[in-house]
Amino acid sequence: MATEKSTPNSTVSKIKQSRKKEISVRNLADGIFKGDKAVLAKAITLVESSKQEHFEKANSVIEECLSKPNESIRIGITGVPGVGKSTFIEVLGKTLTSLNKKVAVLAVDPTSSLSKGSILGDKTRMETLAKDPNAFIRPSPSGESLGGVARKTRESIILCEAAGYDVILVETVGVGQSETVVHSMVDFFLLLKLSGAGDELQGIKRGIVEMADAIAINKADGSNLKKAKLAKAEFSRALHLYPPKENGWIPKVLSCSATENTGIREILEMIQEFVKVTRENGHFELNRKNQNKNWFVQTVDEQLKLFFHQKKAYKRIQQKMLKAIEENKISPFYAAQVLLDDLTKELK
Repeated sequence: MATEKSTPNSTVSKIKQSRKKEISVRNLADGIFKGDKAVLAKAITLVESSKQEHFEKANSVIEECLSKPNESIRIGITGVPGVGKSTFIEVLGKTLTSLNKKVAVLAVDPTSSLSKGSILGDKTRMETLAKDPNAFIRPSPSGESLGGVARKTRESIILCEAAGYDVILVETVGVGQSETVVHSMVDFFLLLKLSGAGDELQGIKRGIVEMADAIAINKADGSNLKKAKLAKAEFSRALHLYPPKENGWIPKVLSCSATENTGIREILEMIQEFVKVTRENGHFELNRKNQNKNWFVQTVDEQLKLFFHQKKAYKRIQQKMLKAIEENKISPFYAAQVLLDDLTKELK
């Protein structure tokens, strides 16, 4: 009996058709609960989509996942480009998986405002961790809106926790306001610093140091070891200038070398101590609750902005105001007020 031969075109067609098949909310949730990485990746892609129909479906999946209890720890890791974040995260991740912990890495990647392209290279930079069956790495383009980053990453955290990941590592791009955004969605915030690169003084900035629950001097090895000790002493003195944290935790300064895998276990022990202290005094749970309330307020702001921007009247009035500003007929501040007033009248 003759069998039907599969042509290259028919194979491609079948692949396209299978990709088009929509997975139901129930199947997505069940796949996530079973720890299926492929399903988890599809769910995160759904969350990242800007399509309205995907938005509704993503919300349903997240609601399902919120019902699943978890005891995860969310760790934010930041530092200037070149500080060795990816290497540090890979070694930290491998250390955690060796302790039978499941680790998810959510890396917010920079997106070019000119080309709109992003450098989704985290799986390449964390090649060993990417192959670990107990690890999941998801690089996501940050886009132009930090609010968008916050929403997508927060929801991705919920999905990863529902998939059974014990530790969620969130890497920032290390520039601009991304540190503040990531700080608002994690339990523990780690600042990576370099020694001997003029980075000591750059690091003593009120905002970023105040947010940090700990500072780790990375690349403390070889000829850099002495400089790392000096940097550690500098930062320890600097931390004493800041008021104590409300959660009762006293920020610490440690040194490590991701390339030589030294000091990583000590950092993990410190994070475990932080979790123990804050869980016992109630601040761990309080922080999670406050974050949820802040996410609600910020999401409402984002949705209102999106709602107005999608209106044809908004675009028409905006162009009119931009022309008036260009011709110096109105100030930008008053033009904004006029736009909102006119838009409100049209939408009534």
